[in-house]
Amino acid sequence: MKVTTRVECPEDAPATRRVHMAAFPGPDEADLVDALRRDPAWLPGLSVVAVDGSGLVVGHALLTRLQVGDGQGLALAPVAVAPEWQRKGVGELVVRAALSAAEEAGEKLVIVLGDPDYYGRFGFLPARRHEVTGPFEVPEAYFQALVLPAYDGGPRGLCQYPEPFETV
Repeated sequence: MKVTTRVECPEDAPATRRVHMAAFPGPDEADLVDALRRDPAWLPGLSVVAVDGSGLVVGHALLTRLQVGDGQGLALAPVAVAPEWQRKGVGELVVRAALSAAEEAGEKLVIVLGDPDYYGRFGFLPARRHEVTGPFEVPEAYFQALVLPAYDGGPRGLCQYPEPFETV
């Protein structure tokens, strides 16, 4: 069955939550998405869903506003794919669609905390290469940045995630 991507609509929220609940062992990621929807960091055009041929939401990638030093970037998190659609390219499809939307919006920098082998395929590199640091201790290879075409050498500095990342 064919899968396509589109910007998430408000009525997709329950289906998106179901995808996160199915993809992860607990409610943390689903709760994070719900909390981010109520936060000023939410950017509606940068929440992307993957849908199957019947219109069922089967994947989700979220980009929200992130403070980087004195500037702004985006945080890519969370990303989820319904278990029956995993390892079929849906995650890559929805992440690429979200990054494309960020590029079209003129964004400069995307930060992700994740597997360097997976996110490296999108062009993510260790964030320190761009003088960007994270607020927590993780191996350097896992805290990554992707510069988009509008990148002009900044922002740089310490990342500050939106409040929901700290409370969920």
